[in-house]
Amino acid sequence: MKDLFGNALLDYQNGNYTEDLITSTSISDDDVLPLSYLFRDFKDMPKLEQKALQMTKGNVLDVGCGSGSHSLYLQNKGLHVKAIDISKGAIQVVKMRGVKQAEVLNILEETETFDSILLLMNGTGIFQDMVQVVKYLTHLKSLLKPSGQILIDSSDIKYMYEDDDGGFWIDTNAGYYGELDYYLSYKGENEQPMKWLYLDFDTLNLACNTVGLNCELVMEGEHFDYLARLYVS
Repeated sequence: MKDLFGNALLDYQNGNYTEDLITSTSISDDDVLPLSYLFRDFKDMPKLEQKALQMTKGNVLDVGCGSGSHSLYLQNKGLHVKAIDISKGAIQVVKMRGVKQAEVLNILEETETFDSILLLMNGTGIFQDMVQVVKYLTHLKSLLKPSGQILIDSSDIKYMYEDDDGGFWIDTNAGYYGELDYYLSYKGENEQPMKWLYLDFDTLNLACNTVGLNCELVMEGEHFDYLARLYVS
C-alpha cells in the first residue's frame, strides 16, 4: 500500500492542504471525501458516532482510528484510549494531535483487553469479505474484558441495487451484496484497491450468534446505517 490516506492526513495536519481524497467502489462512481471531515469535532459528527462515543466506557481501543478524532474526544473526557490503524501516516497524525497511545497495528495482531472497542465509520469494512467475518468477530470477542462491549456501525447498501421500478438487480449467483472493492486516489495517484464489507444488521446479528456474541441494535441513522453493540452475556 502507498498509504495515500496517511499522506493526505499528514498534508492536512501540516497545513499543506490543497485537495481532497477521491473514493469510489465497484458499484459507485467517484466521490469527494473532504479531508476536513476526517478532522471533525464531536458537534460535527453524525448522531450514530456521537451515540457510540457517549456509550464508551473504561479502557478503550479505537480500531481504524484515522486522524484520531474519536480517540481525542474520549481522551479529553478522561478515558484511557489506545488508537490503532494500519496507516503509518494516520498514526503520525494521531500522535501529533495529542493522542497518548497510538500504534500502527492490524486489529488481528492486538492482544490487550478492553472495556470498549470502537469500530466506527463503517467498522465492518475491515472484515473485508463474508468469509472472514467470523474470524474477526472471534478475535474481537477475545479482546473484551468482563462486561466489555464492541460498538460498531455499518450500512445496509441494498438500496444501491434498486432500479427505477423499485426492484433489485442483485446477482444471486454472486457473493453477498455488501462485498465491494474500494478505490482511493489522492493528488493523481491511485491506491491499491481494497476489499471492503458493508453488513446489514440481520447478517451481523447472525454472525455474532455464531461466535457467542449478543448483538443489540442501538440506533438507526438517516440513510440505511446503524449502530450496534456487541457483548458477551
